[in-house]
Amino acid sequence: MVFHAGFFYVIIAAMKPISNFHTHTYLCKHATGTPLQYVNQALKEGCSALGFSDHCPYPDSFEDMWPDIRMSTEEINLYLQMVTEAKESAPFPVLTGYECEWDARYKSWYEELFSSYGAQYLVLGSHWVTLNGGSTHLYCPGIDNNSDLNHYIDQTINGMRSGLFAFLAHPDLFMMGHKEWDEQAISCSKAIIDAASDLNLPLEINGLGITRAPNNTRHGMRYPYPYIEFWDMVKEKGNIRIICNSDSHKPEDVLMNAWRARNFASGFGFEVMNSTEILDVLKD
Repeated sequence: MVFHAGFFYVIIAAMKPISNFHTHTYLCKHATGTPLQYVNQALKEGCSALGFSDHCPYPDSFEDMWPDIRMSTEEINLYLQMVTEAKESAPFPVLTGYECEWDARYKSWYEELFSSYGAQYLVLGSHWVTLNGGSTHLYCPGIDNNSDLNHYIDQTINGMRSGLFAFLAHPDLFMMGHKEWDEQAISCSKAIIDAASDLNLPLEINGLGITRAPNNTRHGMRYPYPYIEFWDMVKEKGNIRIICNSDSHKPEDVLMNAWRARNFASGFGFEVMNSTEILDVLKD
């Protein structure tokens, strides 16, 4: 089977079962589909394990939490109910999780997602940098100066060090805004990669980024993420655990984007984590 995937064709001679642990639902307000619809699609395509990690809700008392792109706290029970129903229909493991940004002030809330709100794992999706004393969260592709970008990288690494997260999603997301591979990009990438190595925290190759419009840079056309030079540095570093995920926002992408991510990984000769290895991480 041949699937067009941006700059390359994903060629799959035999669709072996694969996993995806980065899956959203219609509750986040910018995705479509219920958990059951994702499970049914994954079953058709050959799935070894599936994890739901919709954008986590935050209490209304928290500042600038972007309520338009996530479920509300009142919808948590509905989310858990739908994922449970999907689990019951799946012949493969289905896990319940949330994708969270990091803000150290809210560490107890992330812990509560485990203790009270059904989380089996959390994903660190470092979408924002906290500014103005905590009253503002700026989407990282919108960062327009090195000072704020450095702050974003420090904030991301602090989240990695918290011990709460199973892996760092789209670790090169900042390149969506920074675009050019320069000394600043190298410094930021090195800091994240070194932290992942020190903490033995997996880094995600994110298949959704491959479907986004490319950037025309001084070094040629580049995906917004995964960014080639970032992953060159990962390969050079070695001893980094790598997970390939879909970041699916519609059922038809539940495994297709994971295949795109795996195709990207194969270009570097990476040995990506298999379902058993990932499930072991999520149990820790």
